[in-house]
Amino acid sequence: MHRHSKYKIKCLTIALGAVVLCFCTGCTKTESEAPVKQIDRTKLPRMYAENVTTLISDSGITRYRIITPAWYIYDRATEPYWAFPKGIHLQRFDQSFHVDAEINCKKAYYFQVKQLWRLDGKVRMINIQGDMFESEQIFWSQRDQKIYSDSLIKVTQHTKIITGIGFESNQTLTQYTIKQPKGIIPVSPAM
Repeated sequence: MHRHSKYKIKCLTIALGAVVLCFCTGCTKTESEAPVKQIDRTKLPRMYAENVTTLISDSGITRYRIITPAWYIYDRATEPYWAFPKGIHLQRFDQSFHVDAEINCKKAYYFQVKQLWRLDGKVRMINIQGDMFESEQIFWSQRDQKIYSDSLIKVTQHTKIITGIGFESNQTLTQYTIKQPKGIIPVSPAM
């Protein structure tokens, strides 16, 4: 071989080696790269809405009005639920579209399969007679048509205030019992 040909082969070998070296170093993983984590879709809401006012019907009859600043729907969760992290105002209607119960609270959760509401933080409910029920946590089972709590409860009626631990009621709050009554305070009617 000519000396000139040997020189060309040597240069091509060096060039090819440099290219291979560049590819090898470009393909190596650096330690600063973090592995990509899989997203658990069961922990992400499928829907999110702000400043919602909506009516909910049951068997074609409007039964509830929900007003809330934030509503998340987690329908991919193991136990699908709705979350209202900024509170909720809920009205329940009778057959004639009259409000027969109202609920306000700082946070609420509705578990779809169980048809169960969990109301948390300064829960205040008012029935059709104007009696007000206040507690820190209350549960409302739509399936069983009852409202209950094991927390401190305060019921303000027109003539008295009743306090106790725990209560159970029908879902219109018209027939209820306080499990452990603590006191009854008479109230003078407003003049």
